[in-house]
Amino acid sequence: MFFDIGPLELVALVVLAVLVFGPDKLPKVIQDTMAFIRKVREFSDSAKEDIRRELGPEFKDFEFEDLNPKTFIRKNLMSDDDEYGLKELRDLGNSLDLRKEMAEVTDAVNGVDTAPAARRSAAAAGTPGPSAPDRLRKREQLDDDEPPPFDSDAT
Repeated sequence: MFFDIGPLELVALVVLAVLVFGPDKLPKVIQDTMAFIRKVREFSDSAKEDIRRELGPEFKDFEFEDLNPKTFIRKNLMSDDDEYGLKELRDLGNSLDLRKEMAEVTDAVNGVDTAPAARRSAAAAGTPGPSAPDRLRKREQLDDDEPPPFDSDAT
C-alpha cells in the first residue's frame, strides 16, 4: 500500500490502536493526528514559498526534490535532453583507451621516445613490437652514466 506497509500489517496496526486507545478515544486521536499532519504540511509549504520568494525570480523553477542526490543525478545526468554536452563527455569516457594512455605515460617516465602509431597500438594491446623494450625483464648492467633505478617501495 504505502510506506511498504502491507494490508495485514495495516490491520494489525488498527487492532493495536483500538486496544491501546480504546474505541471511545480512537476517533479523537485520529482527528488530532490528522490536524497535526495538516499543520506540518502548511508549515512546510509556507517555508518553501518563503525560500522561493527570497531566492528571487531566477529560481522560480527550483524544486526542493532536486536536492535529493538520486533525483539530481537522474534529472541532470541521465536525461535524454542533452543541453550541457554531457553526451560528448560520455562518448569521450567510452573511447578512452586506458592501456594506450598508460603505455604513453610509462614511455614518458622511462624516457623512451614515443613509438609510431602501429607500435603504440601493439604495445597497448600487450604484444611488444620488434624494437619495443621489454620493461618486465631486469637488465643485467647499467650504462656508465645511468643512475640506478629508484624503487619507491624499498625506501
